[in-house]
Amino acid sequence: MTTPVYLDYAATTPVDPRVAELMGRHLTLDGIFANPASRSHMPGWQAEQAVENARRQVADLIHADPREIVWTSGATEADNLALIGYLRANRHRGRHLITSVAEHKAVVDTAMALEAEGFEVTWLPPGRDGRVAPEQLREAMRENTVLVSLMAVNNELGVIHDLAALSEVAHAGGAIFHVDAAQAVGRINLDVKRLGIDLMSLSGHKAYGPKGVGALYVKRHPDVRIEALIHGGGHERGMRSGTLPTHQIVGMGEAFALAGAEGEADQARIAMLRDRLLDGLSDFNGIHRNTTIDAAVPNILNLAFEGVDGESLLMALRDVALSTGSACNSASVEPSYVLKAIGLPRELALASLRFSFGRFTTDADIDTALSALRHALKGLRRQAI
Repeated sequence: MTTPVYLDYAATTPVDPRVAELMGRHLTLDGIFANPASRSHMPGWQAEQAVENARRQVADLIHADPREIVWTSGATEADNLALIGYLRANRHRGRHLITSVAEHKAVVDTAMALEAEGFEVTWLPPGRDGRVAPEQLREAMRENTVLVSLMAVNNELGVIHDLAALSEVAHAGGAIFHVDAAQAVGRINLDVKRLGIDLMSLSGHKAYGPKGVGALYVKRHPDVRIEALIHGGGHERGMRSGTLPTHQIVGMGEAFALAGAEGEADQARIAMLRDRLLDGLSDFNGIHRNTTIDAAVPNILNLAFEGVDGESLLMALRDVALSTGSACNSASVEPSYVLKAIGLPRELALASLRFSFGRFTTDADIDTALSALRHALKGLRRQAI
């Protein structure tokens, strides 16, 4: 069986072999495997040291203090901890949250749960490029607004928010600023101090690290207090209890260190791969870029193909691993809520695919994908006539 060309890096990245090798040294009896909370013996101290070294690696990438990094099971948990934990801890100050309808489901569904709990949520619509403008946020601010949550890089479109401008508006209105940065590590500069970020969710598996581990950056400031969602043992300074998975944390730390060292070069090469794909499709009519190229990271490209159904196109591309944003609901298929939010017509939204490239994507991968894509488009459009 032929292994498909993998162009779904925005869904998850393969673990970098250097990361996997290091993780393997933190699993078995001959390695550093002990519980990091076991402070009565040398193996426990070694595990704790490994965890703290990884904490520093993550902190260094985002220009934070290691004490501001709280380990979680992933960005989804980090988003929940940021939104629910902050709003519950600060309900006496206000009960209003501002976010966008185009956020990741980890934020959207959490905000909806908070609405059911009695908090107020303002849902901002993005512009055609998928971004919320600072002016929109300014108009939505209220006296009781305590939290603004907007993602760094949109997972379907790849567009980058103007985080510095948005945080300035949030702070001017007396709120703190949370950022879901799962798709941003190694792709944009995430200096939390320069950007004015108070809470930031991070993921291991979007940055060539393992699944099942993430972190929440929590600014060390009296105004940034969060209530724990998971109790039992008081780990992570009481913000997130549970035995720390040393091997996963070490893997995330190493992945973030590599992102800092190699991210810029990775993105430059990936931009050439994206352009190679676009050039290879330049003679086809009816292809629309849903991604605003000059406002996006180079590794995510969302395209709409006139005259075809996205799911059918995906099925025809069996040798290429891609994704659509469509949601299948029993008898019907609904287009991506993100593409609907930017005003894309239903027909084009249902005819859209997300291409996402990464560290291990090659020119040959792009050429294989192009050949398969051109063949599939010709066949499906011929059938539609």
